[in-house]
Amino acid sequence: MNTSSRCLQSNSWTSTLTRPWIFCLVLLSSCAALAGKQNTATKLESWSGTLVSSSCNADEAFGEMPDCTRDVPGAKVSLYDDTTRVMYDLEPQQSVSAQLGESVTVRGTLDGSTIHVDSVELMSIGLAVGQKAPAFSLRDQFGRVQTLESLKGANGTVLLFFRSADW
Repeated sequence: MNTSSRCLQSNSWTSTLTRPWIFCLVLLSSCAALAGKQNTATKLESWSGTLVSSSCNADEAFGEMPDCTRDVPGAKVSLYDDTTRVMYDLEPQQSVSAQLGESVTVRGTLDGSTIHVDSVELMSIGLAVGQKAPAFSLRDQFGRVQTLESLKGANGTVLLFFRSADW
């Protein structure tokens, strides 16, 4: 057997083994890329805050400046998250049916500082007028267990929950 026939045999042996490996690597990387795109495209997140005019900045929204909840010509509706003190643009604007100044929870995907809105829901804080309080059991400042029934008075009940500054 001459040298050139040995080279052909070794090249065909090498190409026979490497072709399936190359195919597998290409297939795996394609699957990984697709999986990454699917996860980011379908992963909805949520943000809570106040709807404000885009003509305001985060400091003005934090200071509850009256102009932040007024309709300003040319301005859009933005979400101010007071826990992070961040302003978010909302797109599409027509999906925001709540009014400026209302507290909402927005679900969608984040792209830079823009939330692509999937849904907007009004936040409810506390009970509606006339709604009964749910049954509860909590310890008071003295460690005694209190319930709605144990606190009920002749003229009704007023509950005050105070969040301490060190929480």
